Amino acid sequence: MEPRGTKRGAGKIEAAESRNKLPRLAPSLPTDPALYSGPFPFYRRPSELGRFSLDAQRQYHGDARALRYYSPPPTNGPGPNFDLRDGYPDRYQPRDEEVREGLDHLLRWLLEHRGQLEGGPGWLAGAVVTWRGHLTKLLTTPYERQEGWQLAASRFQGTLYLSEVETPAARAQRLARPPLLRELMYMGYKFEQYMCADKPGGSPDPSGEVNTNMAFCSVLRSRLGSHPLLFSGEVDCTDPQAPSTQPPTCYVELKTSKEMHSPGQWKSFYRHKLLKWWAQSFLPGVPSVVAGFRNPEGFVCSLKTFPTMEMFEYVRNDCDGWNPSVCMNFCDAFLSFAESTVVQDDPRLVHLFSWEPGGPVTVSVHQDAPYAFLPMWYVEAMTQDLPSPPKTPSPKY
Repeated sequence: MEPRGTKRGAGKIEAAESRNKLPRLAPSLPTDPALYSGPFPFYRRPSELGRFSLDAQRQYHGDARALRYYSPPPTNGPGPNFDLRDGYPDRYQPRDEEVREGLDHLLRWLLEHRGQLEGGPGWLAGAVVTWRGHLTKLLTTPYERQEGWQLAASRFQGTLYLSEVETPAARAQRLARPPLLRELMYMGYKFEQYMCADKPGGSPDPSGEVNTNMAFCSVLRSRLGSHPLLFSGEVDCTDPQAPSTQPPTCYVELKTSKEMHSPGQWKSFYRHKLLKWWAQSFLPGVPSVVAGFRNPEGFVCSLKTFPTMEMFEYVRNDCDGWNPSVCMNFCDAFLSFAESTVVQDDPRLVHLFSWEPGGPVTVSVHQDAPYAFLPMWYVEAMTQDLPSPPKTPSPKY
């Protein structure tokens, strides 16, 4: 008969083993705004590293050929009378949204310029690479009540890449998009056509086709907290009359919104739409948004400029308003969460971060298709570029 102590010891070992077999709780990140209300985190003034263009066939060009020039109507003349429905649908060439581009255009730019990056290859190894639009979604998450998101993350050669995945709900919504919403999307692009010229000092030509394949993109470097960032975003136009012609401070963002007639409508606009405009423009350092307000017939009859750094003033005293510190602190916390979660360096391994309003950010792990997003041409080119390891001297006999 075994001594009692031995049995107790064996029982402890068995209990420890069974505890180890239990699945570990998957990590998650809360999104409640109250948790992120501390001081504004460090954010490095964004600097432009480069630019690229996408043409009418969505082909990549490593230059500024798609850049347009801000050309508003004269301030002393009659107000604008832009018919945003003009040309719809006959002169409209929308981008094929079934084509999932991922980070491909940005990766093409990165491949061409990785040798000239300020800070050298070592800087890229510690950076986060993504689209500006993905960061915008992170900034607005603590206040978002309707649309969830999914971000795929992979680590490769030290760099953390983030690429959005279309959620099943977003896909269903896109495929069932009502005609009115499709027309509203067109109207936003049409407004840009009324406000931009093809060359400095030129006049807008709203008689042409609206082709949403075309885009001019700025590639920027910044840092949020301890996270170096390399991201790219589409730019509507540059202002030849801007006080500084240095990008990104010469860039202008163009938006449309419906006319507002009551304090309640303005309050809702400041709480919701202005938050998204702020996040989208603050990240790349675009100094202002010019909004065209359209009437029910689809005509823009008034323009208003919203300086990015003054947008928060509209909600500062609103107890249900948004706070830039909360947005940036949450984004910083998410990046820290992602950095500590995605530790294995493998371009085929994907950590999928998922979020639905009202809940925390959760993580699931996937290998290869359908979530792997770093293309083979990029992985191979970056791998070939690595310096070869030093040869081991052969033993002397």
